[in-house]
Amino acid sequence: MPMELPFTQALRNRLGPARHAVRLGSSPRSRVWRVDLGGTSAVVKQAVASADADERYAREVAALRLASRVTPPVVPRLLGTDPGARVLVLEHVTHRRPAPDWVVGYAAALARLHAATASEPADGVALPAWSGPGHADIASFLALARRFAVPVPDGTGAELEALSRRLGTAPGGALLHGDPCPGNDLHAPDGIRFIDFEQSCLGNGLTELAYLRMGFPTCWCVTDTPRTLLREAEAAYGAAWEAATGGAPPGDLVDACAGWLLRGDALVQRAHRGAADHLARLPEEDWEWGTVTARQRLVHRLGVVAGLTAGRADLHGLGRLAGAMRTRMLSRWPALAPPPRERPRDD
Repeated sequence: MPMELPFTQALRNRLGPARHAVRLGSSPRSRVWRVDLGGTSAVVKQAVASADADERYAREVAALRLASRVTPPVVPRLLGTDPGARVLVLEHVTHRRPAPDWVVGYAAALARLHAATASEPADGVALPAWSGPGHADIASFLALARRFAVPVPDGTGAELEALSRRLGTAPGGALLHGDPCPGNDLHAPDGIRFIDFEQSCLGNGLTELAYLRMGFPTCWCVTDTPRTLLREAEAAYGAAWEAATGGAPPGDLVDACAGWLLRGDALVQRAHRGAADHLARLPEEDWEWGTVTARQRLVHRLGVVAGLTAGRADLHGLGRLAGAMRTRMLSRWPALAPPPRERPRDD
């Protein structure tokens, strides 16, 4: 039996009747329909009941309202909300197949999204601060090195604790998407729009620019962006941020990448995060998620961080350790292939 469209009386009073509802694919955390509102196509989204449903809904609405400050737009227009039913209504944005160099436009749009709260702070908005890796993440990462029988260089633990402090005090205030994955970006004829802001928060924008180098760490579709496109995309991010704010993006991209390496929870889908030490599972267990396995994810991240930290005195131990761990993993599991270079088709 088809699920009833949750288009409440409050929404009908504001937007008129919704007709021709078509159920769309979505994550298990939401239900989504495309509808007709007086000849205009729109999207109805309802947060599925769960312990955190109200928080997810509040985050998404808050982020969409903050992002609506940006011109040209980087999010669909929010047409209506009904908090009691956890329903929001958005303009429907036509998505087309991303171009081969899609990461360049993506990075520029991401910078403009982040800058939505740069000149006008998000005071009083229901968005939490971004939370980086902590002591437990560091302990788990170093324990994994020992499980692989890789010597930990002297002082590496202190380096990682200092890294955690730097990430925790990095200049914040940027509007972070929280899960800026391929699939959460709509490539419309007039520009990119981001959707699905259920994990949005406030923090340092380079935390999400690092997704390009680290293979989209919270996403199913890990990719290894070619170096030429990486440079173009990072330059586009910097130019878009400067155009929006008048200055260079604050923070440290190398630190941001190193932070993602430590996050064992970035090896599993969201539903499984916070439930186990996933780095500790890797010596005996590998598992598939999307385009790669967990070991492939970690090998890729180790290689990125080893390369980025080669000239960093404050992360010298981590760089040596990451390189040695990658070599040990590839020696033990030589069939581990690099991530794909191209974005999976989502059209």
